[in-house]
Amino acid sequence: MNPQIALQLWSIQEACKENFYEALKQVKESGYDGVEFAGYHGKSAAEVRSYLDELGLKVAASHLPYEALQKDLEGTVSFEKGIGNKRLVVPGVSFKTLEEWRGFIDDMERIAKRLAQEGMELYYHNHAHEFTEIPGEDILDYMVNNSRHIHLEVDLYWLACSDHDVLPWLEAHKDRIGLFHMKDMHGSSRESTEVGSGILPMKEYVQVAKQLALPWLVVEQEEFQLYQPLEATAICYRQLKAIVEEVYS
Repeated sequence: MNPQIALQLWSIQEACKENFYEALKQVKESGYDGVEFAGYHGKSAAEVRSYLDELGLKVAASHLPYEALQKDLEGTVSFEKGIGNKRLVVPGVSFKTLEEWRGFIDDMERIAKRLAQEGMELYYHNHAHEFTEIPGEDILDYMVNNSRHIHLEVDLYWLACSDHDVLPWLEAHKDRIGLFHMKDMHGSSRESTEVGSGILPMKEYVQVAKQLALPWLVVEQEEFQLYQPLEATAICYRQLKAIVEEVYS
């Protein structure tokens, strides 16, 4: 079965701030099956759920600050259940020592076990610094080897930016990977760009997603060279959808 395609709403953050409902409506009109949240713009869980139900959008996941899970885990669980989400993603943290990272991983493992009791999953979303912050340490590899319940949402763009050989790295960590961030790289500026318009091997990444039976591919774009965010993310959807249909045919 083909994976569903979601948009990480950080990509269109200004539109979401201006009118959250209308932004979600345009995401649906672009073709997306669902969204990955990056904040709720003051809306209650009931309001968010009503928007999703009316528009026919699903929740792929939500990016949530680590501090929110630390300070009010039960309230966070209640909100996420209210919108129909079962994947909670911490979108990157930074520490200066391996000991600090180990403390974070231990706490994430504790949280992940609690979420599992509610039928929910905890993910960590990488950037590039996890591979360079502690000399000689691949923090994601360290995380996998020092936990059992933390899943990975792999941002393929940032993994490529870290100068890792992406495909072997994915193979080595495949048992923990549950989501991909599909983000392409502009050839000259190395900024993120429309999926399918850059230099990263998106078709190969989708082939890996097929092997891993990933349920969602999450589009994200953070820089925009030629198009405004809503137009750019619509292009991302069309071009990724074409790749998915080719790979899964």
